[in-house]
Amino acid sequence: MEFADLIKTPKLDGVLLHDPGTGTGSGGGATVGTLCITGHHLLLSARQENSQELWLLHKNIDSVEKKPSLSQNIVTGGLITLKCKDLRIISLEIKSAKEFYNVTASLEALSVIQNTELLYPFFYRPMYSILEDGYTMFRPELEFAKLISGMGMGGASSPNVANITICMPSTSSTSTLAGSMGGGGSIPHPLQNGYAMDALQGGLGGGNVSTGCEWRISNVNRDFSVCATYGATLIVPKAITDEQIVLSASFRDGGRFPVLSYRHENGATLMRSSQPLSIQGIKRCRADEAILNLVLGRSRKGFIVDTWGKGKSNTETDLHYSQWKKVNRSIGNVSSPASILDSFSRLIEACNDLGCSTDKWLSRLEGSGWLSLVLNSLNASCVVAQCLDQEGSPVLVHGAKGLDSTLIVTSLVQIILNPDCRTVRGLQALIEREWIQAGHPFASRHRFSCYTPHQVRNKSSGATFVLFLDCIYQLYTQFPCSFEFSTQLLVLLFEHSHFSQYGTFLCDSERERHELKVHTRTTSLWSYLNRPDVLQTLLNPLYEPNANVIWPSVAPISLELWSDLYLRWVIDQRSCATVMSQIQELVTREKELRTQALKLRKQALELSQEVCTLMNNAEDA
Repeated sequence: MEFADLIKTPKLDGVLLHDPGTGTGSGGGATVGTLCITGHHLLLSARQENSQELWLLHKNIDSVEKKPSLSQNIVTGGLITLKCKDLRIISLEIKSAKEFYNVTASLEALSVIQNTELLYPFFYRPMYSILEDGYTMFRPELEFAKLISGMGMGGASSPNVANITICMPSTSSTSTLAGSMGGGGSIPHPLQNGYAMDALQGGLGGGNVSTGCEWRISNVNRDFSVCATYGATLIVPKAITDEQIVLSASFRDGGRFPVLSYRHENGATLMRSSQPLSIQGIKRCRADEAILNLVLGRSRKGFIVDTWGKGKSNTETDLHYSQWKKVNRSIGNVSSPASILDSFSRLIEACNDLGCSTDKWLSRLEGSGWLSLVLNSLNASCVVAQCLDQEGSPVLVHGAKGLDSTLIVTSLVQIILNPDCRTVRGLQALIEREWIQAGHPFASRHRFSCYTPHQVRNKSSGATFVLFLDCIYQLYTQFPCSFEFSTQLLVLLFEHSHFSQYGTFLCDSERERHELKVHTRTTSLWSYLNRPDVLQTLLNPLYEPNANVIWPSVAPISLELWSDLYLRWVIDQRSCATVMSQIQELVTREKELRTQALKLRKQALELSQEVCTLMNNAEDA
């Protein structure tokens, strides 16, 4: 297929654009200009100095609505309304009937291209030099090594790093992780050989979890045959064989057997999986039981947290998992990921309704059920975090297929417990590990968004990742000084997960990305975000590193509507930007004054010493 076959009118003059993003208030702005349609973008320019230009990726278009203009029952043009995945609503007014239908047909076709290799990331070439390759920044073997050692997973150093040894099973020699980072040894590629990671007694710290429960990185899924949605590199208990992993995978929905997600500083481990399969005649899997029993170590009990809801999903039997207590913490009354998108759609519909009364708007907000999903997600995450931090017990989290609510909870737990996940790189590493490498189907979930009619969306569509970002926003509002990044980073992640020039969120799994060679044919979003000039715009000026656990309030009154995202095209946000700029100036000024005060103190000390010296000399004379 050629793009030219889909573009019936590549250029058109005299198009009137109504875009709320170019206006000064809620009424939006209007611009007359030239419309250009390329294979990946819709562009509109007034060709005037200081005028706004529209650059819109076709992938950003969620819905195309057309309204013909009639004169004496003859179509004379019409209005094309583009409802976008970034929540913007744009209208194009065209005066010619032929061009009206041509532009509509072109945009409808270009916005729903299914062939991944025809998407913009495969054509985009950055105009800047790549300082860091985002695809190699968070290699699974390095992240897992940091996970076991208890060091920061976004790249921070740790005094315990030397206590982690990575052992090749075919040789008695070992190389330390510190050596691999500093230059001495090197970590073998996970697709070459499986290797074990032994945490020495001194490096693991206290807690109830046995230090004898060692972990290894397995390559049993190197060809993605054991689990199509898992990555090629997985961390499992060292005493578990690859054969047992295969058996456990056959017992779990989609083959998603229990894998390590996070290890707390007290030694308690967080694991994730999918629910057990419901197969007649099969009541247990000894290999699956062996994995969880090894994780228990010296702990008297563990917790299995079901995020899908009691009665909706299968769970482990009490008889065969007697040391594991079952806890139901559903994130909401949802039957599929599409139900989360339905709730998100009702929320955005309410936010865009400027004509309703306050009482009606509040009623619609409550009726959307979105804030209830946010509240329940935070509640479930706090329960899991308490089990790890206060009980010192291991936790297994699963929902149905382990692709949605499970990932929300395991990710939020780490943000609550691990201060590194509250940094820019730590959050990137978390998303890479818990969402991208863990197989969250971004392509399927984000093919349609909130503006696509319910009857058109398929059941695989969802808004799970948006829900996760909203939960981070709630944590941010309660602990605004504990996050290195500002909410602007969350907005960017929302946008790029739906449409992007970068390949980070492409496809549904690592298997698909491997087949399409995404890592060599596209540019990583992390490479762009970590450029110093870009990174500076995403930092929180109020950030003060906080090594403590942050326990959020889960009372309904504590929740806030994420207006920076949901209302940014409805309510003028420039006042917020002005306030943030003023805060940045005050913080910068404070740092300058602190530096000046230190210099003055130093000078005062030196002068004081000189006075003492002179007085002593005078007394001697």
